[in-house]
Amino acid sequence: VTQAQAVHDVGPVSVCIDAGHLSFQLYSSGVYYEPNCNPDAINHAVLAVGYGTEGGSDYWLVKNSWGTGWGDGGYIKVTRNKDNHCGIATQSCYPLHGH
Repeated sequence: VTQAQAVHDVGPVSVCIDAGHLSFQLYSSGVYYEPNCNPDAINHAVLAVGYGTEGGSDYWLVKNSWGTGWGDGGYIKVTRNKDNHCGIATQSCYPLHGH
């Protein structure tokens, strides 16, 4: 199952990212791309709740834990389909439901 399939079929997916950049901390709108993000330096857990495309750029819609005063009402659009940007696909998990 791909991460996009899990978000679509199951719901929110817990993911980890490299959030150690001032650009992440000061994010307010648009599709986030940080050229210095390191997929091997993940340090923050967030929740991928959706995905889409804006201005030709694919993104993950991600809910942060820092409250609605951060980002775009507590959310960030992280670049999707571009070399595991910020490590967003490195560690992901979602609940499995029993039969």
